[in-house]
Amino acid sequence: MQRAALLDAARSLLSEGGTEALTFPALAERTGLARSSVYEYFRSRAAVVEELCAVDFPVWAAEVEAAMAAAGTPEGRVEAYVRRQLELVGDRRHRAVVAISASELDDGAREKIRAAHGGLVTMVVDALRDLGQAEPRLAAMLLQGVVDAAVRRIELGVAEEPTAIADTAVAVALRGVTGT
Repeated sequence: MQRAALLDAARSLLSEGGTEALTFPALAERTGLARSSVYEYFRSRAAVVEELCAVDFPVWAAEVEAAMAAAGTPEGRVEAYVRRQLELVGDRRHRAVVAISASELDDGAREKIRAAHGGLVTMVVDALRDLGQAEPRLAAMLLQGVVDAAVRRIELGVAEEPTAIADTAVAVALRGVTGT
């Protein structure tokens, strides 16, 4: 239970203040534990990051996968892949993961993030193959680039509404920049 409380506090700290906010004293204060107790659960900030990735990425990926499974066509699966990821932008698990990926991490934490993203990209390969993509894996990686750009745009709080950003990302994903 303490470990879960520490992870929950880490999510909150990351989503509220970015990586600078994730400190062991702040975790101790949020959970009511002594600072030395935090070190009993995690040896470093990177260890907290690795555990958050291990816990939160599968949940996030399962939500994307469920949205895709509910779609009836390959085009619908691609749209669900894009939209569900963009809908998750406001979720604090996502904000924490974004804050984590922007931080200085050790190689182990970076590799876990890369592997998790790779698993997410793999989900859409079959839909792209079914749509006739000659290079579905490459197309999936490029599609994730569109999603990542849309995520950053939403997070910046730019002039466009998140729904307009999502609609445009889906249109680019399904019809390219010409819209045809």
